[in-house]
Amino acid sequence: MATDADKFLYVDRNMVNNPLAQADWATKKLVWVPSERLGFEAGSVKEERGEECLVELADSGKKVKVNKDDIQKMNPPKFSKVEDMAELTCLNEASVLHNLKERYYSGLIYTYSGLFCVVINPYKNLPIYSEEIVDMYKGKKRHEMPPHIYAITDTAYRSMMQDREDQSILCTGESGAGKTENTKKVIQYLAHVASSHKTKKDQGELEKQLLQANPILEAFGNGKTVKNDNSSRFGKFIRINFDVNGYIVGANIETYLLEKSRAIRQAKDERTFHVFYYMLTGAGDKLRSELCLEGYNNYRFLVNGNVTIPGQQDKDLFTETLEAFRIMGIPEDEQIGLLKVVSSVLQLGNMSFKKERHSDQASMPDDTAAQKVCHLMGMSVTDFTRAILSPRIKVGRDYVQKAQTQEQAEFAVEALAKATYERMFRWLVMRINKALDKTKRQGASFIGILDIAGFEIFELNSFEQLCINYTNEKLQQLFNHTMFILEQEEYQREGIEWSFIDFGLDLQPCIDLIEKPASPPGILALLDEECWFPKATDKSFVEKVLQEQGTHSKFHKPKKLKDEADFCIIHYAGKVDYKADEWLMKNMDPLNDNVATLLNQSTDKFVSELWKDVDRIVGLDKVAGMSEMPGAFKTRKGMFRTVGQLYKEQLSKLMATLRNTNPNFVRCIIPNHEKKAGKLDPHLVLDQLRCNGVLEGIRICRQGFPNRIVFQEFRQRYEILTPNSIPKGFMDGKQACVLMIKSLELDPNLFRIGQSKVFFRAGVLAHLEEERDMKITDVIISFQAWCRGYVARKAFARRQQQLTAMKVIQRNCSAYLKLRNWQWWRLFTKVKPLLQVSRQEEEMQAKDDELSKVKERQEYAEIQLQEMEVKQHQLSAEKQALQEQLQAETELCAEAEEMRARLAAKKQELEEILHDLEARVEEEEERATHLQTEKKKMQQNITDLEQQLDEEEAARQRLQLEKVTTDSKLKKIEEDVMVLEDQNNKLTKEKKLMEERISEFTSNLTEEEEKSKSLQKLKNKHEAMITDLEDRLRREEKGRQELEKNRRKLEGDSTDLLDQIAELQAQIAELRAQLAKKEEELQAALARIEEEAAQKNLAQKKIREMEAQLSELQEDLELERAARTKAEKNRRDLGEELEALKTELEDTLDSTAAQQELRTKRETEVNQLKKVLEDEAKVHEQQVVEMRLKHSQAFDELNEQLEQAKRNKVSVDKTKQALESERNELAIELQTLMQGKGDSEHRRKKAEGQVQELQVKHGESERQRIELAEKVAKMQAELETVNGLLSEVEGKSIKASKDCSSVESQLQDVQELLQEETRQKLSMGTRLRQLEDEQNTLREQLEEEEEGKRNVEKQLLTVQAQLAEIKKKSEQEAGCLESAEEGKKRLQRDLEGLGQRMEEKCSAFEKLDKTKTRLQQELDDMVVDQDHLRQIVTNLEKKQKKFDQMLAEEKTISCRYAEERDKAEAEAREKETRALALTRELESLIDMKDEMDRANKLLRAEMEDLVSSKDDVGKSVHELEKSKRGMDQQLEEMRTQLEELEDELQATEDAKLRLEVNMQAMKAQYERDLAGRDEMGEEKKRQLVKQVREMELELEDERKQRSVAVAARKKLELDLKELEAAIDMANKNRDEALKQLKKLQAQMKELLRELEDTRMSRDEIMAQAKENEKKLKSMEADMIQMTEELASAERVKRQAQQERDELQDEINNQAAKNALIAEEKRRLEARIAQLEEELEEEQCNTELVNDRLKRALLQTDQMTVELTAERSTSQRLEGARSQLERQNKELKLKLQELEGTVKSKYKATIAALEAKIAQLEEQVDIETRERQQASKLVRRTEKKLKEVVLAVDDERRNTEQYKDQSDKLNSRMKQLKRQLEESEEEAQRANANRRKLQRELEDATESADAMNREVSTLKSKLRRGDLPFTMRRIVSRAGIESDEESEPKSETPEPKTE
Repeated sequence: MATDADKFLYVDRNMVNNPLAQADWATKKLVWVPSERLGFEAGSVKEERGEECLVELADSGKKVKVNKDDIQKMNPPKFSKVEDMAELTCLNEASVLHNLKERYYSGLIYTYSGLFCVVINPYKNLPIYSEEIVDMYKGKKRHEMPPHIYAITDTAYRSMMQDREDQSILCTGESGAGKTENTKKVIQYLAHVASSHKTKKDQGELEKQLLQANPILEAFGNGKTVKNDNSSRFGKFIRINFDVNGYIVGANIETYLLEKSRAIRQAKDERTFHVFYYMLTGAGDKLRSELCLEGYNNYRFLVNGNVTIPGQQDKDLFTETLEAFRIMGIPEDEQIGLLKVVSSVLQLGNMSFKKERHSDQASMPDDTAAQKVCHLMGMSVTDFTRAILSPRIKVGRDYVQKAQTQEQAEFAVEALAKATYERMFRWLVMRINKALDKTKRQGASFIGILDIAGFEIFELNSFEQLCINYTNEKLQQLFNHTMFILEQEEYQREGIEWSFIDFGLDLQPCIDLIEKPASPPGILALLDEECWFPKATDKSFVEKVLQEQGTHSKFHKPKKLKDEADFCIIHYAGKVDYKADEWLMKNMDPLNDNVATLLNQSTDKFVSELWKDVDRIVGLDKVAGMSEMPGAFKTRKGMFRTVGQLYKEQLSKLMATLRNTNPNFVRCIIPNHEKKAGKLDPHLVLDQLRCNGVLEGIRICRQGFPNRIVFQEFRQRYEILTPNSIPKGFMDGKQACVLMIKSLELDPNLFRIGQSKVFFRAGVLAHLEEERDMKITDVIISFQAWCRGYVARKAFARRQQQLTAMKVIQRNCSAYLKLRNWQWWRLFTKVKPLLQVSRQEEEMQAKDDELSKVKERQEYAEIQLQEMEVKQHQLSAEKQALQEQLQAETELCAEAEEMRARLAAKKQELEEILHDLEARVEEEEERATHLQTEKKKMQQNITDLEQQLDEEEAARQRLQLEKVTTDSKLKKIEEDVMVLEDQNNKLTKEKKLMEERISEFTSNLTEEEEKSKSLQKLKNKHEAMITDLEDRLRREEKGRQELEKNRRKLEGDSTDLLDQIAELQAQIAELRAQLAKKEEELQAALARIEEEAAQKNLAQKKIREMEAQLSELQEDLELERAARTKAEKNRRDLGEELEALKTELEDTLDSTAAQQELRTKRETEVNQLKKVLEDEAKVHEQQVVEMRLKHSQAFDELNEQLEQAKRNKVSVDKTKQALESERNELAIELQTLMQGKGDSEHRRKKAEGQVQELQVKHGESERQRIELAEKVAKMQAELETVNGLLSEVEGKSIKASKDCSSVESQLQDVQELLQEETRQKLSMGTRLRQLEDEQNTLREQLEEEEEGKRNVEKQLLTVQAQLAEIKKKSEQEAGCLESAEEGKKRLQRDLEGLGQRMEEKCSAFEKLDKTKTRLQQELDDMVVDQDHLRQIVTNLEKKQKKFDQMLAEEKTISCRYAEERDKAEAEAREKETRALALTRELESLIDMKDEMDRANKLLRAEMEDLVSSKDDVGKSVHELEKSKRGMDQQLEEMRTQLEELEDELQATEDAKLRLEVNMQAMKAQYERDLAGRDEMGEEKKRQLVKQVREMELELEDERKQRSVAVAARKKLELDLKELEAAIDMANKNRDEALKQLKKLQAQMKELLRELEDTRMSRDEIMAQAKENEKKLKSMEADMIQMTEELASAERVKRQAQQERDELQDEINNQAAKNALIAEEKRRLEARIAQLEEELEEEQCNTELVNDRLKRALLQTDQMTVELTAERSTSQRLEGARSQLERQNKELKLKLQELEGTVKSKYKATIAALEAKIAQLEEQVDIETRERQQASKLVRRTEKKLKEVVLAVDDERRNTEQYKDQSDKLNSRMKQLKRQLEESEEEAQRANANRRKLQRELEDATESADAMNREVSTLKSKLRRGDLPFTMRRIVSRAGIESDEESEPKSETPEPKTE
């Protein structure tokens, strides 16, 4: 099998290394040309004409004109069918396509492309997946074997085992590309390699289950499509877990994006999921009856009937699926439950609905299908039909049944079928996971296999394509990131300097466009947002997307017709047009919740388990028009999760797992749509390469150095190009490569030299290959010429020899012919054999033979002798060497003994260390066990935390639901408010009618009132007032006590809070002082309580802020601590490593030079790390300081805002005081009117009946009033909530508080009026009796009232005129607004024009980029050509000067060699002198030692003699002892000296040995160097001799030409003179050119500075433009707000007009009747004044808006002017740049001319100038890169700024909310204050009135008696008729005057109290 498989795995290199192809490629300039049929065709460039080239096609020979930009380079034949396309030197689309095509046609379906493994579907079975192949790839490295999916899997498995890192294999591609098959092969390989059972027969249950999971998933998740007979209609991530030993211990499968719509409808010639056909074909009779199965054509959901797949038997596959169920351990009841669900899905499609005749309601005439569905799913038929046809919907608090239309019912059934199948599929996957995860062994690591659909670009793309493309964007970003990391590691490993670019960030804008949650929201976020709104449509979603993301760089508005595409996204694979039809439906995935609850309550356990999470579904009422009913739109209890949200979460989890793994990428490609083997559609493959990201990977490759060659291979292959650059002898590969590249004179930017490889940019190797081929062709041609010459010469010599031989033969033949007939010759021939002479010759021959043998023996003996002598010499030399070695060994033995002793001591020390380490190990083991227990605890804690997290998630979802419910409640409340407002308007109208009636009745009553009872009324009123005041006093005292309690509580709270905050900031001390002041003020006057409360709120607010700051600082501190702990850990680890390294270094050997270098390196690394740590600490400290500064600034800003709020509050208080004074004046006027009303009462008798009726009506009106008051209270509460919401939305708290206060004051007025009316009605009964005698007075008052009426009418006319003026003003304002809107439209038009211009500019820039790339390539080619020309010129110059240089080099070399020899000899002499000196010292020391020994012996002998001798003459014992001690000391000193001398001797001996060894090495090296140099010298001499000969030949030629040259000499001298003149001119020109160059360089620098300034200014202008756009948007928002406010003001105005009309009617009706009209008139006047004030405020606001608009217009004009100016400047700069470029080109031409004329003299200066120009260009490039980095930084900072601005806005909103709350509290406190002050003033007034009344009462009693007497007399006279009419009038007037006098008296003490 392996031999059969070889041709499908290995490339035939004989075909690849074809020399004909190599020669063909070398001779012709072969390139790739675009072709419509083949994608790209091979052709050779014949001619270049400007931007076009004439290309001859290789296949047809046709000549075609092609643009240079469209031509792509061709790789050398060496790279044909290359296994890894990253090795291609020309990385382009054409080369990649050609390589894949060649390999595919050769049967090689696998190809590497960097990290990718590209697989092309062969559409036939290949013998490359057998067990032999598995064993062949097992344990092999990737580069050792040909490309295969097994190689990818094995590398993943091996790296998992070695690195203990999780792996992933990502298979992506189109449908039919072979993703699922490759996934199967991966699982098959892993099951074989990682099985715990060694043989296949003995394969474990888990491995079987893992392999059997695929058939089940394929049956339920795969289907037949047009492209693929077994297409996976879902994505899956299979996670295979392994234990520590690498055995499989479990698996887990996650699925993505199941195409559930396939269950209900399929395209033509396609099938639904396989399981439907398996079941209908393979089920037996019993199972068919149990599942209620029918024929294929009876099911509506099987659109195409029974579609069969060739080569597949559905019946056999059904039995295989059931067998797989059995192996998986799924019981039979669950299997039947699954099949029942599948059958019920089919039966749901057979349910048919009809439309009723007279209505749109749907009906079900035939319910057989419904009965079958209910039988299979365990439901009631009636409930099911009712739920489908008329589901229950919640409206408010009640449930209502709503009839469904036919379309709604059909949609509900289809949605139910899809949801049922999806839930069944999810359950099946969960069940498979449960079966695969049942092992108890814990997985150490895993390999994940991702099988997901690739990038899809159709003509029109929907929601599913967006999800798939979003996934592929994320996967491509992962690939780019991993490739970037691997490149970075490669470059770091090789030590190459390269600016790293994270290519993963290139895809971030597109991903943000799709997934960003806010500011601005992405497409998925906007789709989710639209799903929340009931009236949202696909159109509104598209509009919102265009509004939010219209300016995004990756987003485009569609250029097609409107009905085709809605928007366009630029993905990495290209532009994709999306049509947003039914996106909201697809995202919400709605269901009939009534049916869902029925399924949840099903009698079938399997079905009820499938539908257990009913709370989380979206009801059909949300989308099927049910939300039209009021209050119908209600969210459910469970959280509503959209498809987009769920998929986004799934994808984020998947990406998190993939990021934690080491990914391996497999890209599957479909070769054709006809499913034919051996056919490849080039355009289709190119599209897939683009979509799969292969070309994206190649693009990233091109950015770096894609071509890498090992040093040895580079030297071996390209040494032919640099023959003399590498010297003979051994040389390191890196040094050799450096020399080779230096001699090749490559541009430094085109290559990098690493530690083991040479790195090249794309295309460099192709150029080197061309040069190599040219060189080889030259060599071969010269070799062929030499060979031919040699053969010809040999043939000529042979011919010559033949000629001479022929001549000899001819001569002999002629001689023989002459002698044969001569007699003497005959005699000679006969006699010759008889002579002895002939025998002597034979004997001589024999002797010669013997002699030759003897000579041979002698020679042999001599050779043996010589060999023996040589051997003897060798043996003697070896003997001497062995003796020397013996001596050295003995010395080494001594040293070894010492070393052994030292090592023994070290061994003891090490043993002690070992014991310590063992003890430590035991401690560490104990600690490890402890840590393991802690780890288990932590795992338990983690599980608990996960449970808590789940609970928190559920709670969060509940809160979101509550939020939705509260929103719906709010909307309902708003509707109720509207209804209540309507009711209120009706009630006010009824109230007005009632008041009109009451006024009529009161006018009748007032005529019958009596004047005499007025005093009684006043008395009663005063008494009531006194009682009220006393009650109020009591209440005030209670309130004061409560306030005292509150104050004490507040004091305690404030002290506690101050104690808590005292440690945080010094400002709280100031607050405490302020609080203390407030407390003192509170004790002085309780009126300042509100300020204290405000301060308390401020303090709490600050506390919260400080707590927030504290929390932030604590978090920062924790982060700092964490960072420091990490740094300390790193430091400790490094320190431990250092200590370990030190100990190892000390233990192994004495410190050598290399170890010292390592140590110094590590110390430098440690120092660097310390520096880094210190820098990080400094950075952290700086960050902390910055954070503190930020917090302090924010705190100051908040303080300023608070002070501003206080100022506003003071101004509001002032306005309130003015309003209160006005209110007091109005109250006084009201009192006067009331008195007038009291005077006008009369005719008691007539009005008694009417009074009774009025009382009844009054009771009714009171009931209505109470109801109204309750409604008003409700309205007030609702108004407060609405006002709070409005203040949050609009941010206009001051206005809202004003409105609230005005509404409250109006309500208070109404309440006071109502109270006064009730009092009046109570006093009516008493007054009726007193009004009989007041007829005449009333007539006079009526006349006065009529006059007042006339005055009122005049005032009303003036008010109407004012209102007309207000109307005119409002109309003017509307005109202004219209003009503003027109300006806005104009601006929008301008903006659209600018956008079009920008698009045109972008297209122009793209064209320029293309031309730029082409020019860049041409420039590179030109540079290469220029380098080649320069090389030729230099070679020519070298040939001119070579002889002199060679001589000079020889001299220098000989001098250098002599110097080196002298130095070496001097060093040798010095070392010999040192050695001699050391030997002398040694000898002297040895002599000294001997002398000391002798002296020692002598002294000992003397001692012994002295001890033995006992002469009297001898010295005393004491002296002897002294001398003994001295001798002992001398002995010890001598011993120490001896030991020191021995040590010194040893050291000197060691040094001597080292010196000798070094001397020998030096001598050997010197001899080698001398020999090498001699050889070099000899070679150079030979070369010189050759050159001398060549020069002699040239000299001879020159002598011959001299005669010719003498004739031309005169002409040359003339030419010389002219040339000298020209050179002088050229010198002058050069000087001028140099000056101009300097000037131009200066100008260039200035222009560069100006460019930088302009760029900076442009960036600033762009930033300003963005800010202005933001301001414009905000202005537009303000405009919209203003228009809304205007509309509300107009509504208020209309209401005011209505109220005015109603008031006018009331005035007309009631003016003639009573004084109540005047009261209402004043109230209305106050209302009108308020309205006028509001109108004035509105006018001010509109004026402000107009001013803002004007400013915005001015700013836009300024911006347009600045933009035009910037454009002109940029154009000017571009012109200047083009001029400079032209000048540069001209200067280059001049320079080239100068080079041609004065090449020999001024080449160095020109090279320097060119280097400077190159430096400048590099500087420009560097600056552009820095600018790009700066722009990136600016973007980042802008993002951060935006976030900060958003945070500040949030804080401002919070502060505004707090301000609103504080204002409300202040207003309440002020009301309480006012009430207190009023109560105190009233109390004082009451006291004064009481005293006054006591006095007046006494007077009144007396006067009353007198008056009674007079009244009685007057009554008697009246009855009699004696009193005249005038007298009556006088009496009445006197009564009135007395009343009027009494009132001023009562009012006089008021000012004193004030």
